[in-house]
Amino acid sequence: MRAVILAGGKGTRLAPYTTVFPKPLVPIGDMPILEVVVRQLRGAGVNQITMAVGHLAELLMAFFGDGSRFRVQIDYSREDQPLGTAGPLAQIGGLEDTFLVMNGDVLTTLDYTALVTYHRERRAAATIAMHQRSVKIDLGVIEVSDDNRVVEYIEKPTHDYRVSMGIYVFEPSVLRYVERGVRLDFPELIWKLLADNHPVFGYPYDGYWLDIGRPDDYAQAVDEFEQMRDQFLPEVP
Repeated sequence: MRAVILAGGKGTRLAPYTTVFPKPLVPIGDMPILEVVVRQLRGAGVNQITMAVGHLAELLMAFFGDGSRFRVQIDYSREDQPLGTAGPLAQIGGLEDTFLVMNGDVLTTLDYTALVTYHRERRAAATIAMHQRSVKIDLGVIEVSDDNRVVEYIEKPTHDYRVSMGIYVFEPSVLRYVERGVRLDFPELIWKLLADNHPVFGYPYDGYWLDIGRPDDYAQAVDEFEQMRDQFLPEVP
């Protein structure tokens, strides 16, 4: 099984930590978040990882090398210009079977094997791991008719959404929608697949998931990683 890890972003929301470190190398406990991801993927049977790198790529490449230290083969695809989240896939060769794609800064207890099995059972072209997220509006929300007559007034409502976890499973057939050297993000890729009636599924996951995008998310991740270490890395003593 092969995985592509997107590790080329500048991580501007996590500044100042990312001024001198690429975000995937920011430490969680005694190891970078990306090392947690690599160890999890290896434990799920992934034997080859391609890291799509850009910002401060040399640091990532120096740390992970060829992957032998982590008992997995690691190679790199470097962006000369920002290509979005899906665009880097066009310049990665050898994606000839079902493959995983994910962000390099996701802390989760997701079972990657179960995700891939779900994808294959449904013969999907693409499967998106998704998580339920509740957003509370701390204001009274007013709904009006066309002539501004009030028809509803809801005090501090909570809205529930299914959001992408930044983890995907793809078939090689999706690559024909990704043009080399052209910026493309995952929502645009999914829209293209849906427009051509390709089967796209969501994989519901209600376990632990945290996107380390902001300083408060990072602080939470550091705290919870130590408390839940055995759940994140069950194969590591």
